[in-house]
Amino acid sequence: MNEILLRRNKLLGENFPTFYEKPVHIVKGEGVWLYGADGKKYLDCYNNVPHVGHCHPKVVEAIVKQAKTLNTHTRYLHEGILDYGESLCSKFSKELDQLVMVCTGSEANDIALRMAQAVTGKSGFIATDNTYHGNTGLVSQLSARRPPIGGYKDNIRLVPSPESINPLGGTYESQIDLFAKNISIAIDELEKDGFGFAGFMFCPIFANEGFPTVKPGFLDKTIEVIRKAGGLLLCDEVQPGFGRIGTHWWGHEWLGFEPDVVTLGKPMANGHPVGAVVTCKDVMDSFRSAFGYFNTFGGNPVSCAAATATLQVIEEENLIENAKIVGEYSLKRLNNISNHLIGDVRGNGLFFGVEFVDSTGKPATKFTARVVEEMQQHGILLNSIGRCRNTLKMRPPMPFSKENSDLAIDTLEFVLEKLT
Repeated sequence: MNEILLRRNKLLGENFPTFYEKPVHIVKGEGVWLYGADGKKYLDCYNNVPHVGHCHPKVVEAIVKQAKTLNTHTRYLHEGILDYGESLCSKFSKELDQLVMVCTGSEANDIALRMAQAVTGKSGFIATDNTYHGNTGLVSQLSARRPPIGGYKDNIRLVPSPESINPLGGTYESQIDLFAKNISIAIDELEKDGFGFAGFMFCPIFANEGFPTVKPGFLDKTIEVIRKAGGLLLCDEVQPGFGRIGTHWWGHEWLGFEPDVVTLGKPMANGHPVGAVVTCKDVMDSFRSAFGYFNTFGGNPVSCAAATATLQVIEEENLIENAKIVGEYSLKRLNNISNHLIGDVRGNGLFFGVEFVDSTGKPATKFTARVVEEMQQHGILLNSIGRCRNTLKMRPPMPFSKENSDLAIDTLEFVLEKLT
């Protein structure tokens, strides 16, 4: 382990991140399981990239078959991107029927911002103050985890994100009103400062904000404000998309609104680097007129084969229904855990977790970090998230079963008893 860490630091840089105090050396993946170089078996409760399970045979076969046949860029004609694009767009409303394929969610979000600029002719953007949407130069301006060098540009406004334990204004209802009010104030500032308002980028379940409890209709007042101002709704579905929430294909469907642009990434090809932007014809026309955009690897035949196979597996194996059933089961079990440091239990489909607070109600950040490390030592991989990183983040591959959930939550109960 020490040798590989030394090689890694020497080659990739001292600050290149790893999970866990004792990093895990993974050599194999299968379904919801990962296997270490030391032979240890880990239950993966974190990775949404292998959406239909690590190394799913159908996806692997599709990649190999296409790689043996052809792989090139989209300035040549090939049917793979058309077949996949039509299948993907059929999962959206009929207005969202055109797409740009890229390699990452960061690229997708970068394009979404450019689309908003092209449509509105303006350059001001709004996001929450506790989010992450990627790491391109443009998108990193919206990411609150680590401020960009030189600070945020004047055309960016970050508004307070929703919270579960301490909602804006003190109640869920007041939070709805204040969130919309803060967006309105930010729009007015952008217009006054001469940038204008181009769009609001957000995840419909506020995943990186700690997935606070929100319900369908939460954004209705906010959307009314944005529509009135002429800005675009830029919906980042990288985490909730492809059925993870269990009741719908997309988070925006569940929340009950129609975005102008949807961005996709990590899970769409089960680990193969694929991302996409889905939008309507009018937005696409404006974008194509304003930007001469081309992506060498976006939409290549091998990536499209992987994405097509992933889409097929989701339906063939009823993974959306599984997310609903196992998610509800897991939340019920988590709610039955008795521990004085648990402040809140919440989730949506196969995206759930526990927020820890101390006796004064303040975030129990250090304790949460200890839980994460102890769970890893007992063969369960998960992590923390939220403004103070005091919420356990459990976001397993979609084939996650009740038996898998029992193992994870039984282990969590054991760890909590040990640590408290």
